[in-house]
Parts: sequence; C-alpha cells; structure tokens
Amino acid sequence: MAKVKVTQVRGRSGATKRQLATLDALGIRKIHHSVEIELTPVSKGMIEKVLHLVKVEEIK
Repeated sequence: MAKVKVTQVRGRSGATKRQLATLDALGIRKIHHSVEIELTPVSKGMIEKVLHLVKVEEIK
C-alpha cells in the first residue's frame, strides 16, 4: 500500500459536522497539522470528502 501525507490547509469553521468528524477520524487536529496514513479504499474515501480542506502528498 502507498502512504500519503495529509495536511490541513483551510480552517474548520464552515465545515459540516460530518466533515469535522472525518478530519477527527483522520487524526488531523488544526491548520498545518500533518498525518501520514496508508492509502486504503476507506482512507481514500475519507480524504475525498474533505479534499477542499486538506493537501495530499504521496510519500515515496
């Protein structure tokens, strides 16, 4: 599986409760906070739901 680095680049205000819960489930806490996760179908779907709030980079 590939690993990706997910960084929050936009604020949480204005996001829906569902999007906030998704950010929490990914482990992202605040702006400029980054986490490294395995790219599974589940995590890929979660990232797609909050793509407007985060930046995704592939780790080689």
